[in-house]
Amino acid sequence: MDTVVIGCRTLENELRQAMEESGCSYDIKWFQSGLHDVPKKLHVALQELIDEAQRDGYVRALLSMGYCGNSLAGLQTGELTLIIPRVDDCISFLLGSYKNRAELAKKDPSYFMTEGWLKGERNIWREYEYAINKYGEETGKEIFDMMFGHYHSLAMLDTKSYDLTQTLKESERIAKALNLEHKVIPGTISYVKKLMTGPWDNEDFVTIPPHSTISEKDLTLKS
Repeated sequence: MDTVVIGCRTLENELRQAMEESGCSYDIKWFQSGLHDVPKKLHVALQELIDEAQRDGYVRALLSMGYCGNSLAGLQTGELTLIIPRVDDCISFLLGSYKNRAELAKKDPSYFMTEGWLKGERNIWREYEYAINKYGEETGKEIFDMMFGHYHSLAMLDTKSYDLTQTLKESERIAKALNLEHKVIPGTISYVKKLMTGPWDNEDFVTIPPHSTISEKDLTLKS
């Protein structure tokens, strides 16, 4: 097998379902979701996985992630061809496109969550609990009121890749603590499945050939 997936743990539920439904059996090299908070560390981790994939003899890597804070810029492909979804982050990936994300943002500015997000080692809820413990309830809440002041809702994405029952209990508790309206909106794994199977057209994907360095100009949201 000449193809490997480099995947974010935040998308583990959706990626595994997409592979199963697509009949794919690629090997997966995971990176931890908490690295999103520190783009430089994410960049280093991605380069290490790309280098590892070359040593393992793969010729193509499918990146199950978005651009994620420009952490991809400067990565060197070596012998690999990299296929990257043309999306700003994982939420746009699970909404089908960055355009869908933009349309939703216009209607109702929302902070999006999935079960994978809740399992993340450094999600915003854990940061909230840390702030409350460190600064006290009043000051901690003031900090997060400023951080979330432009959001109207907390939206749980239902991608049909996990059981919502327990997840909703947690997301409703978080929404209440952050003074946000709670809602559930449909997600999709169609884009993830297309990453698994192709075709990797220029509208939905960025293809970086071997012996290249990813530039910021490569990471556009328009083909």
